[in-house]
Amino acid sequence: MGGTSTQESKQTSQTSPWAAAAPALNSAVSGLNAQLPNAGLTPTETSALDAWKANAQAGNPFAGSISDLAKGLLSGGGARANDVNISANLAGYQGLLSPYANGSMIGNNKALQDQLSAITSDVTNQVNSQFAAAGRDGSAANLQALGRGIAQGTAPVIASQYNQDVANQLNAANSLYGAGNTSYGLLNQNNQQANANAQAGVGVGNAALDASNWGASQLLGEEAQRRGIPLNAYQTLLGSILPLAQAFGTNNSTSNQTSTMSGAQQFGTIASGLGSLAGIFKSIPSDRRLKEDITQVGTLFDGSPVYRYRYRNSPAFQIGLMAQDVETRTPDAVIEIGGFKAVDYQKATEAAVRMENADGLA
Repeated sequence: MGGTSTQESKQTSQTSPWAAAAPALNSAVSGLNAQLPNAGLTPTETSALDAWKANAQAGNPFAGSISDLAKGLLSGGGARANDVNISANLAGYQGLLSPYANGSMIGNNKALQDQLSAITSDVTNQVNSQFAAAGRDGSAANLQALGRGIAQGTAPVIASQYNQDVANQLNAANSLYGAGNTSYGLLNQNNQQANANAQAGVGVGNAALDASNWGASQLLGEEAQRRGIPLNAYQTLLGSILPLAQAFGTNNSTSNQTSTMSGAQQFGTIASGLGSLAGIFKSIPSDRRLKEDITQVGTLFDGSPVYRYRYRNSPAFQIGLMAQDVETRTPDAVIEIGGFKAVDYQKATEAAVRMENADGLA
């Protein structure tokens, strides 16, 4: 039966190829050490950072204006300020054209009445004078001629005026329709612009918030620089020093060696180890829970089973007893170590030895 064992060793060595360059490297390290005091803030950097801090503490001078702009835009930005005037203009226009649009002005032209009166007077004078000259004034023919003359004189004027009044009515209706659409379009544009301004106000509101936080942000940036400048300087110096330090450092290495031993060699090693611990431990861990690949290979004279097994995580097979079996026959040969059972093989095998000896004598 064979097994494996692992040995670990550590080696320490000093790098020697750098020995010739040691003076130059020491000089370089000395120069870097001399730069360490300069890794902190310079007076110029301190002055600039202090100025930055003072400006930050004063706050953003435009924060109030940006906030007012945001509030104005969120309320529409004045896009609907003229809505009342637009509506009033439409109402006034409707008041002026309504009499014409609703037809109440048809035939109600005062100038028409004067024109008709003049035509009637002229026709009357002309017809009556003719019949008077003929000595027939006041006759039926006189009245008939007078009526026909007045109708012929006024009819074209009345028809023309009627047509004009109807045309005026249609024009007024069309004008009111167009004026209404124009006014509604303006009002709708104003409403859309107010919505657009409100949406823009959301963005400006964020800018206003940023402006309000500007001072705190600047202070954080200033403090980051105040911390970062020395840190970056030290990192730069360390980046130059570390390679030099490694050149003069020691190299520690760990190596693992694996060797194969015969069963006899392995048993001798184990026995030697156990023998060296005999003064300290009389009992050997034999708990079944610590073992695997368990196979019974025989029995002792007292009937105790003997097993072939491996301890968990160990490649080597062993021969021995199980603490749980021994505990049923010789309880005083079993103790617990760290929660696991261990066997005192001397006590555990005394009965088997006595029986073997008795059997030999027989």
